[in-house]
Amino acid sequence: MSSTAEGAISGHVVPSEKALSTSDKSFDDKGDVETATVDADSEEGVLSDERDIATHVISVDDDPSLNPWTFRSFFIGLGLSAFGGVLAEIYYFKPQTVLVSLMFLAVVSYVLGVFMETFIPRRGFLRYLNPGPFNKKENAFIVIMASASANSALGTEVLAVQRLYYNITPNPAASIFLLFSSQLLGYGIGGMMRGILLYPSKMLYPTVLPLLSMFDALYEGGMEARKKLRVFYMVFAAIFIWELFPEWIFPLLTGFSIICLAAPNNAAVSRVFGGSNGNEGLGLLSICFDWQYISGGVNPMTIPLKAQFSNLLGYLLCMVVFVAVYYKNIWMAQNFPFLSQLLFYENGTQYDQTLILNANYEVDPTLLAEQGLPYYSSTWIVYLLTSNLGLAATFTHLLLWNRDDLRSAWSWMTPSGVKQIWANFDWKFWKADGMRKQDIDDENIDPHYKQMLKYPDAPNSWYFVVFLLSFVVSLVVIYKSNSTLPWWGFIISLLLATISILFFGALGAITGFGLIIQPFIQMIGGYLHSGKPVANMYFVLYGYNTVSQAQLLLRDLKIAQYAKLPPRAAFTAQILGTLLGAILNFFIMNSIIDNQREILLSVQGTNIWSGQQPQQYNSQAIAWGGLSHELFSAGQRYQWVPWAYLVGLFIPVPFWVIHRYWPKLRADYLYTPVIAYFIGWLCVGINSSILSYFAIAFFSQWWLRTRHPRWFAKYNYIIGAALDGGTQVMVFILSFAVQGAGGTAHLFPAWWGANQSGNYDHCAYLN
Repeated sequence: MSSTAEGAISGHVVPSEKALSTSDKSFDDKGDVETATVDADSEEGVLSDERDIATHVISVDDDPSLNPWTFRSFFIGLGLSAFGGVLAEIYYFKPQTVLVSLMFLAVVSYVLGVFMETFIPRRGFLRYLNPGPFNKKENAFIVIMASASANSALGTEVLAVQRLYYNITPNPAASIFLLFSSQLLGYGIGGMMRGILLYPSKMLYPTVLPLLSMFDALYEGGMEARKKLRVFYMVFAAIFIWELFPEWIFPLLTGFSIICLAAPNNAAVSRVFGGSNGNEGLGLLSICFDWQYISGGVNPMTIPLKAQFSNLLGYLLCMVVFVAVYYKNIWMAQNFPFLSQLLFYENGTQYDQTLILNANYEVDPTLLAEQGLPYYSSTWIVYLLTSNLGLAATFTHLLLWNRDDLRSAWSWMTPSGVKQIWANFDWKFWKADGMRKQDIDDENIDPHYKQMLKYPDAPNSWYFVVFLLSFVVSLVVIYKSNSTLPWWGFIISLLLATISILFFGALGAITGFGLIIQPFIQMIGGYLHSGKPVANMYFVLYGYNTVSQAQLLLRDLKIAQYAKLPPRAAFTAQILGTLLGAILNFFIMNSIIDNQREILLSVQGTNIWSGQQPQQYNSQAIAWGGLSHELFSAGQRYQWVPWAYLVGLFIPVPFWVIHRYWPKLRADYLYTPVIAYFIGWLCVGINSSILSYFAIAFFSQWWLRTRHPRWFAKYNYIIGAALDGGTQVMVFILSFAVQGAGGTAHLFPAWWGANQSGNYDHCAYLN
């Protein structure tokens, strides 16, 4: 689980690394569950490490003649960025957290590009819209631009909470600049960490592999590519048609539970086995036939088996812990809903936060004494506790297992390192030629990165300027918008973000799982700015959103590296997409709040709309920002939530010791941060997809990969791409056509498979 890496944050030197595999045939010889069943002399070999996967699943070749800088790529890119920005904000108000798929953006951009290539004449002014065959680099450029736009900016969460819970309508101009600055800070910091978190083969970014596999199928010639493309079209068409049923006609397919059907009025059954609606239950043994929810967070066909196994352990422990906490009535669990993100009075009614705040939106001790301290649902407390365990375990786990991979993150802080940074920094950033000095014959360089050395880089000075401008605008905004966050709190949030980008960025790049560090940032902000919930929201915006934006930047730069898109083209695409997406996020957020306000404020919401994310953000801001000492300090009701962070630092140690002295026990197979974090993951949303997710994950990453490795290398990722792409095209159409994204919803007429008056799986609907 470790490899060596050396480099500097500010330099252009790629970390050197061991050649993990240079043979065309690679076999896992550890004698464990992943051992190949094929003969070692056959042409089939199990892809056993990151370098194998990156060089066998996707093409290493590059054609420098392909030009991404076309009017066509900007025309489609900006249009699709607008489309993705709208769709992402719609998904923000859905009952399950669903991301806009890269495959969806890639498929739509490919169709539009080929359409323009085929039907627009290549003469006169129209030749700018059709300069020639639509190429792979144009497609990658468009996808990266649209991807930067197709993420709901966390700043809109702050603005949504202010509208929903504080009855404040922020100034539109200040809101836009808030979104710009908060979105770009992470780009600046993440961009300066490319040498650690982007260039090495170890940083695989497994979630982008289906996209690159699809690109190879679409743009490579030959019989093999045509076969893959045929499979892609067939699967895409099939899932596109199929999604009409679970999403509209037959929503029971979102979570089919025999146990719910057998005991439709049993509350305990609903809590444990229900899961087809938001905040219904844990979804134990439910079968989900809706790919939107199976692949809502990450595609199960892409995540490495080690990470999947740890994820499964976390989910199983989650179900046990949630049920035990609720039925043992820990933290007065049975007074409140089983799954909820809201704050409650002791009698179970919803807490009115406005009754404890003064005119400056700070907690008033006298008003608090009248209302009493609020309560959380106990499952939400478990989530907060276990997320702190997982976040803390990440630091120890990576320092034990991946110390050499991260060594360059602190080597630059030596006197010689600082001197080298100063000497190499190009202050005239607008004149930087971007050419990197690197031995292209060094076999230890990542093969994809080696191909990129021929193109001018977007130097660190560019990313530093982005960071500096965002920093200045942010300081102005936090004072002009009456955020109550002082300048020193803003700087501390950025320091926390920088450390988190390094560790959680590395974990996500290696495993494909990204941990949400929002609760941890809220905890720190709560103790720094006690009694100020609005300040806490802004502290989290700059401390947490900066991390997530840096991770998105690095993921998209990895797409550029795999697709051989020149770095400066990727930089341009990301900046344009981010700015356009922020503007659209703002307007769509206001539209949805205007039309769905009552649903967004309700506890459970509907199968179409839910306010679970702003509810969570607001309740956390009140609890941590306003009442951190009263609720979470030593001796208080939820004291173990912050203590869990200290405990989490020690969780990976026993497993590391076991593997060091008894390696045959394969303790290295466990990612302790993933296990700990997912013990609290089922606290929100639609949970009926868990069984289906892991069935597909193990079928793909274990059975196919080890028993049919050649088929796996050819078709696994292209099928995953088709499933994601077809699903999200249909979901987008249905969102506007029948699910109320543009106004009134038109539900399918009620029948047994569409229980519109309760939970779709026919489990008891609990108030």
